[in-house]
Amino acid sequence: MSGSRDLADRLFWLALEEEVKSAETTDVYFEHAVEVLLKKHVDPEVVMEVYTRRLPEDAEWGVVTGIYEAAKLLEGCRVNVKAMQEGEVFLSRPGSAIVEPVIQIQGRYSEFAKYETPLLGFLCSSSGISTKSARIRIAAGEKILLSFGTRRAHPVLAPMIDRAAFIGGMDGVSNILAGELLGVKAQGTMPHALILCFGDPVAAWKAFDEVMPPDVPRVALIDTFADEKTEAIAAFEALGERLSAVRLDTPSSRRGNWRKIIEEVRWELNIRGGEKVKIFLSGGLDEDTVAELADLADGFGVGTSVSSAQPVDFNAKIVEVKRGDSFVPLAKRGDLAGRKQVYRSLTGFEDIVTEADEPAPDGFKPLLTDLIVDGDIVRGFKRVEQIREETLRKVKALTLAETTLRWR
Repeated sequence: MSGSRDLADRLFWLALEEEVKSAETTDVYFEHAVEVLLKKHVDPEVVMEVYTRRLPEDAEWGVVTGIYEAAKLLEGCRVNVKAMQEGEVFLSRPGSAIVEPVIQIQGRYSEFAKYETPLLGFLCSSSGISTKSARIRIAAGEKILLSFGTRRAHPVLAPMIDRAAFIGGMDGVSNILAGELLGVKAQGTMPHALILCFGDPVAAWKAFDEVMPPDVPRVALIDTFADEKTEAIAAFEALGERLSAVRLDTPSSRRGNWRKIIEEVRWELNIRGGEKVKIFLSGGLDEDTVAELADLADGFGVGTSVSSAQPVDFNAKIVEVKRGDSFVPLAKRGDLAGRKQVYRSLTGFEDIVTEADEPAPDGFKPLLTDLIVDGDIVRGFKRVEQIREETLRKVKALTLAETTLRWR
């Protein structure tokens, strides 16, 4: 095409890991600030906190992820960093000035100013996905949830998306690379394209059954050409007891009353001896539709609402500046000055935000703990499965308890 040319050093419009680490993906005004400070010999030690004033939909809690990437990003800088644990539940109060820092950085501003853009990017995107997944987990109860959404996002983000979704509550992922990095087997069976290539659903289902190894569940996609009830019956007649499940991916323009359609499919399978055949749903699902249909479906493949979840709007703000030998509380208007600590009750979700040097109240534990000391990572990273288990335990507890956020 006239006027076009290939990129000189890469195939795709994406940043390389070394470019993120060298701060080439930052906003230029941070470079301007550092240049001015250094040339004017003004480079104070500061304390910066990362927090959000408001969660999407004015929610009162979120799940923070991206702490691992934040540690790798800031490793080697002459800074000290405290942070919440990966997968921690943090609280928010819309309309209140009280906020919970998820990360706290101490060091000379020039040491880490250039990292503010990628730092927030790591935290905002990942935490938004984890938080959305956790809400869908609550809606689904104990039903199976699979992350199907990486096709709706930039492919380079696939591992991050599925990791965040997995920690937040998804039981499995469909993306191959994400599954490999997570150490879980990617899950999924067939696209509509397979059936369209055969031109006949029964032929496609039988071919899938003949070719796929035994450890791949026989899940028939049943909405390609005909009524879902009709194709469900045909799938069961074709595969019999080998049929593990049917999947409805019906587009919204063809759904009508989707609940009634699912009830029809369940009935028709049951009266033919297919009580063990599970029903999975996918296509345009969110926490509302999952909650509405969780009593009928055995599992859900959730895509865009998770992979394109609204980011958590984290901010990074200076709250203290060192003057002489002492740190002075200092913040822009609208922010609370002074470094803080978040203490959580050992028995519930009662959080107290205090000045950092205040001791823990009886029966409370600190949520901000050492992540980096003098540039070195001092926290051992947990396995993703362990992080997920701990996050799900907290999310389940959230449904049974009130949350309280106050200061002291």
